[in-house]
Amino acid sequence: MSTPGGQGPAEGDERAPQTVPDGIPLLEAETTPPDADRRELLIITGMSGAGRTRVANTLEDMDWFVVDNLPPRMLEPLARMMTASGGGVQRLAAVVDVRSGEFFAELLSILDELRGHGLEYRILFLEADDAELVRRYEQVRRAHPLQGDGRILDGIAQERELLAELRRRADSIIDTTKFSPYDLARHIRQRVGEAGAQPVQITLVSFGFKHGLPLDADHVVDVRFLSNPYWVTELRHLSGKDEAVNRYVLDQPGAREFIDRYVDTLEPVIAGYERELKNNVTIAVGCTGGRHRSVAVSEAMGEELRDRGLQVRTLHRDVGRE
Repeated sequence: MSTPGGQGPAEGDERAPQTVPDGIPLLEAETTPPDADRRELLIITGMSGAGRTRVANTLEDMDWFVVDNLPPRMLEPLARMMTASGGGVQRLAAVVDVRSGEFFAELLSILDELRGHGLEYRILFLEADDAELVRRYEQVRRAHPLQGDGRILDGIAQERELLAELRRRADSIIDTTKFSPYDLARHIRQRVGEAGAQPVQITLVSFGFKHGLPLDADHVVDVRFLSNPYWVTELRHLSGKDEAVNRYVLDQPGAREFIDRYVDTLEPVIAGYERELKNNVTIAVGCTGGRHRSVAVSEAMGEELRDRGLQVRTLHRDVGRE
């Protein structure tokens, strides 16, 4: 305790001196330290046809900011735009390759400049054997960017020579020869350290059959086996989101049993979608007009799916449509 007059602690008092008024917590004790700088810059490069586009798309699905076919000179200003906190870009992936033409020649010196300025990065290099690269180019019927008037193999050989030093500097090298596009996407999720980071997003869309099926539906559920509240005068002007209609629909024999069993059936399906990297699933729930039964059932189904830990949103396409 301080002595009168603002002097130091009384003689014999070994406690730490009080530095703030009573009742105000010490800043160091109560303030959460800021997060460490978690910015990441990943440079994706390698052989043409080895899967750079698939990798870029996969990272984009994982909420990376992806720039394709970036001229090397733009790497530094783009990296400096990243911010360590707030709403800025924290994970940036740039695809840089021989499509940049004459600009590609300065890539190695640009990388040295980045390190010299304290900007850290990782290089992910993709490759495949000659036979597989030729097969992929013939499959899509496109010319190799470096083949000119020669053969595909001529372009591949020239590209390997140009990329030799960059391959030597790479932090990770992935041989995609035996990978399907889906295998490569799975491998990237595991390599980057976020396997399964993108859960399946389920969209439940209620609709009326008389207005047509939703074009993007992966599954269609028909709930016209339930009695229609439209024929109850007091309920006709309401929708399935109103409590009276909701009770009328869901209290009917078989309604809740149908919802429970259908959701049980969906669980292995959703697990399969996750394995196959299908991130968005649309389930269309239909009745005659899309106002009463389909709305009530899709809302109840959404609650059940959320209770099982799934990400769900509900949309009601035809409510208010005459």
